[in-house]
Amino acid sequence: MSRWERFLDSFFNAEVIAAYLPSIVDGFFLTIYLALLIVLAGIALGLALALVRSLQVRAINLLIVFFVDLLRALPPLVIILIFYFGLPNIDIRMSGFVATWLSLTLVLAAFSEEIFWAGILAVQKGQWEASRSTGLGYLQTLAYVVLPQAIRLTIPPLTNRTIAITKGTALGSVVAVAEILNQATTAQSFSGNASPLMLGAIAYLILFLPVVVLGRWIETRFAWRRQ
Repeated sequence: MSRWERFLDSFFNAEVIAAYLPSIVDGFFLTIYLALLIVLAGIALGLALALVRSLQVRAINLLIVFFVDLLRALPPLVIILIFYFGLPNIDIRMSGFVATWLSLTLVLAAFSEEIFWAGILAVQKGQWEASRSTGLGYLQTLAYVVLPQAIRLTIPPLTNRTIAITKGTALGSVVAVAEILNQATTAQSFSGNASPLMLGAIAYLILFLPVVVLGRWIETRFAWRRQ
C-alpha cells in the first residue's frame, strides 16, 4: 500500500464513513439546536442587562459589572465543569446539554452586555438632550432614539462574538453532549480510524463557513462610516 493509499485509508475510509455518517449528522443538528439556543438567550440577556445598567442604579450596576467581568475572565470550559461537576455537591444537578447551554449563554450575555453598553454610550449626548426636549421621557428616548442607533453600532462586534461563542459548542463534548465533536471522537475510538474526525471537520465547515461569510457581510453592511 502506497503512502497516499494509507492516507486515504486513515482519513477517508469509505466503510468507516458510511458506518458513522448517521451519528455525525445527528451531532450536526444537535449542534445547530444548541447554538441557536445560546445565541438567542445570550443576546437577549445581554441586552436586558445593558438596559438595566442604563438606569444608573449604583448598587445594581455594581452587580452587573461584577457579573460581566467574572464571566469574561473565566474560560467557558471551567464554567461548564463547575456547573456539571461542582453544583451536584450542593444538590443542583443538570444534564451536560443544560450545563453547556447555560455556561455559553452566560458568557455570551456578559460580552453582549459590554457591547450593547458601549453602543449606548457611543450615541451622542445631544441625541438624548434633543429627544428629552421634545417631551419624551427617559425610557421613551432610550427605546425610540438611542437604542436603534446603539444596536446598529453593535452589530459588527456582536456578530464576531456570536460566531466565536457558537464554536464553543464543541466544549460540550467534555460533558458528553452528543454534538459533532463528541460523535466524531466516539466514532474514532470505536473504529480506530481518523475518518470520523474528518467527517466532523467537514460538518463544522458546513455549519460555520456560511455563518462566517454572513458575519463578514453584516460587518460590511453595518460598519460605522465617518462622513
